[in-house]
Amino acid sequence: MRTIRALIAAGAAAALVLTAPTLASAASDPPAPQEWSTQVAMPYSLTMDGHRVLVADGAAGVIGQLQPDGSIAPIIEGADGTTSVATRGKWMAYTTSLEQGEEQPPLQSGLNIRGPKGDTIYADTHAYEYANNPDGVNTYGFVDGCLADGGSNPGVLDSHAYTAVSYRGAWLVADAGANVVWHVTNDGDISVFSVLPVIPITVDAQVQAMMGLPDCALGSTFNAESVPTGLAVGPGNVVYVSTLPGFPGMVTGAGQLWRIDRGGEPTAIASGLAGPTSISMAGPDALYVAQLFGGGIAKVSTSGEHEGFIPLPNALAVSTSSNGTLWAATAAATDEGGNPTGPGTIVSISKGKVTINGHILP
Repeated sequence: MRTIRALIAAGAAAALVLTAPTLASAASDPPAPQEWSTQVAMPYSLTMDGHRVLVADGAAGVIGQLQPDGSIAPIIEGADGTTSVATRGKWMAYTTSLEQGEEQPPLQSGLNIRGPKGDTIYADTHAYEYANNPDGVNTYGFVDGCLADGGSNPGVLDSHAYTAVSYRGAWLVADAGANVVWHVTNDGDISVFSVLPVIPITVDAQVQAMMGLPDCALGSTFNAESVPTGLAVGPGNVVYVSTLPGFPGMVTGAGQLWRIDRGGEPTAIASGLAGPTSISMAGPDALYVAQLFGGGIAKVSTSGEHEGFIPLPNALAVSTSSNGTLWAATAAATDEGGNPTGPGTIVSISKGKVTINGHILP
């Protein structure tokens, strides 16, 4: 499994020539997004801490706090490869990965847990994955048709800790390389919370063209990696996770939303999402889903109905404040060669006036 950064680049390039499905707009148009900042490049994660807006900018290696003037005040610098930040009271956790190239898995990956006294513990998901490989029970690749012979493989060793959330006095981490959700204690002890299943992709003309496959592959099944990305904890500590999934699924509308019970069993509750990278509760019975390749943010009920759609190109992260304000971040726009053509942004979507707290807590 390549890194999320590589998947985003590959998916963006494919999206230039392939049309990914999108959801219909809501019956009543949502308020226009209010732009707060253009001082980010790859804001993979937004987290609300009261009225503070925290951001993990992977391009800058910074965990920062949005200021009223649009600047990003750094809280933690040198967080290379960061993709998320989560808080619980005076605790903070953030993911980091040391990448070695687009086609290679990260050399290091894990969760950094900063305690109330400022001490930091590192939970090494990379080491745990390489010692246990929980998704080795899955079979990926072609499982039938003319390419099935030698075209499939079990779960490979790969860890890319992508999103962290607080969960019952500990932390959950969606690992986009290992295809699992980890449970991590404050002491850094790691265990498997859930292994995500394969995502079967039927090879149609679009997939054939995208992958450069022979005609005999049409109609065959390719088991894509699930690639868990967004995490949210709803009422009753119910866990929700989005799956991208891996190539070629991230631009074919094969993204899904799952509910995971306390035993770690995932149940798909919604499909048809185009590159979901982040989720957040939108009240007790719905979630917002950032779709990187779907044109914006979907609103999906916990029973699976698509309730609405907010246009926001390059949507990368979402987070909801306690008063219902939706915050979102977009990735920096790039050309076909992956070169930046514009900054990333942080926006709010609300029917009322929005204010933020710029005070940095020690």
